[in-house]
Amino acid sequence: MALSWKARRRWALAILVVGMPVYVVVVVNLLALFDRPPFLVELAVYVVLGVLWALPFRFVFRGVGRPDPDAPPPPAPAAAPRDGGGDGAR
Repeated sequence: MALSWKARRRWALAILVVGMPVYVVVVVNLLALFDRPPFLVELAVYVVLGVLWALPFRFVFRGVGRPDPDAPPPPAPAAAPRDGGGDGAR
């Protein structure tokens, strides 16, 4: 069953607010168990792990920044007055 747009937005928020900090703490604590590698190796590990967390959640994040596709279209804006829109005094 596919998630609705609103459900995907809620899950995306939960993943970013709760899941991401938990993931960061777990990764940092796991890497602290090993001897510190050279800077470039450590940077590469963090970059790879920083991208790797999002791969399982691609379907949740896809399209949540766009307007709701199931929502009715917004009403058309009112036309501007043709007389210049001022109060008439010069």
